Amino acid sequence: MSTDQDKLNEELAGIRRELEIFNNHRIVRINNNIWRTLMFQFARGLALGLGTVIGASVLVSAVIYSLSKIDFIPIVGDWASEIAQEIQAGQNGRNTPVESAGE
Repeated sequence: MSTDQDKLNEELAGIRRELEIFNNHRIVRINNNIWRTLMFQFARGLALGLGTVIGASVLVSAVIYSLSKIDFIPIVGDWASEIAQEIQAGQNGRNTPVESAGE
């Protein structure tokens, strides 16, 4: 009976050691406090939103630039060129829209 008790005590001591290691992990310490958890999730959301906006801006700019260089499809090329001109006008600080060449 004492050997079973010794085994049980040894296993219990091992579980306690593992639980102590687990409780010392950074993520557990952060999530123990509701305000820390809220701030961590808020910062995470800001980073995700900023990354999404920057990534979408780069992707849309690259697509519009590529489309503006297409001359063999007149409708798409003209439309993309007008968009590129308006973007350039906005970057140069002009507030009035660019007049299209066909009007």
